[in-house]
Amino acid sequence: TSGSLALPARSRRRCRLACRGSATGAGAEGLPVRLLPLPRSGPGAPPSAAEEPPLRLEEGGGAGLRASGGSSGGRTRTESPALAEDAQPTESEKEIYNQVNVVLKDAEGILEDLQSYRGAGHEIREAIQHPADEKLQEKAWGAVVPLVGKLKKFYEFSQRLEAALRGLLGALTSTPYSPTQHLEREQALAKQFAEILHFTLRFDELKMTNPAIQNDFSYYRRTLSRMRINNVPAEGENEVNNELANRMSLFYAEATPMLKTLSDATTKFVSENKNLPIENTTDCLSTMASVCRVMLETPEYRSRFTNEETVSFCLRVMVGVIILYDHVHPVGAFAKTSKIDMKGCIKVLKDQPPNSVEGLLNALRYTTKHLNDETTSKQIKSMLQ
Repeated sequence: TSGSLALPARSRRRCRLACRGSATGAGAEGLPVRLLPLPRSGPGAPPSAAEEPPLRLEEGGGAGLRASGGSSGGRTRTESPALAEDAQPTESEKEIYNQVNVVLKDAEGILEDLQSYRGAGHEIREAIQHPADEKLQEKAWGAVVPLVGKLKKFYEFSQRLEAALRGLLGALTSTPYSPTQHLEREQALAKQFAEILHFTLRFDELKMTNPAIQNDFSYYRRTLSRMRINNVPAEGENEVNNELANRMSLFYAEATPMLKTLSDATTKFVSENKNLPIENTTDCLSTMASVCRVMLETPEYRSRFTNEETVSFCLRVMVGVIILYDHVHPVGAFAKTSKIDMKGCIKVLKDQPPNSVEGLLNALRYTTKHLNDETTSKQIKSMLQ
């Protein structure tokens, strides 16, 4: 199943979103989500005090997280048993929702293929050590060509994911509604936005720990170039021509290629929609970051989690929206004026078992745009060293 996230809703209004486990976690149950108002001031405050506060996630009793509207005086309102388990698209959402859904249906298969990617390291080493042995050369080439086919599929999926993200951004930032109103009104699209970020961070975590990907592709390009020089027909050339190979090389050279793709897409979306206030996009992202951070850093809620995949899902979404915000906002996510509590977010990451978040910390270190700016405090920089 793919993860999803319950997002802001107005006080006293109830909503429900499935908050499921990792895209690769078999058998993960749908986790309902309860939402409570964030504070009106301070690091967890919504983007505009004039808006209704976004809601944060609270662990409910029983089998997971539950979704409910706001509360008054700190008292959580009684849940309605009639709440739907999944956020279903309204008529106005359906066109975008269905387009994105087609892409998301393939996400799990992409992750499974990447997780099982073993590479042709042995065959390549043998071929390099025995350059005169034609059988070993053929064996290495035969091993690499189908793997490059997989790498092509991953790259092409990144292009589909980029188009899906742009469609969601258009729907979630359009006038006349505020970002908070959008995240309330279009819960199904907000859920898909979170699912895309969850997939993206998971993909990049797997890619960063698999050096075989770049080794295989480098060998493929070197061998293909040599075959062209010697006028030897190349079986795999029809699948990945030179132009596509160049684009794939740039993609896989990135530490976090999927996040880079989405960051560039978000930046392009903002630049192409100059009639749309940039705050429509950045406030949407900062609100999602606040939702995730508050849920994760509050012991009362965190201690009741019944599925650790919920934690992983929210960590990935939080990091994903921080990176997008940092690329879109003129001064980024790390400046004092940022609407994202970066110290709080980094602390939440550092509080997790190191092995489980190193990939996410690396994403913040290497995929953000403004981390090394002079406006970034020394404390934040040292926290990410």
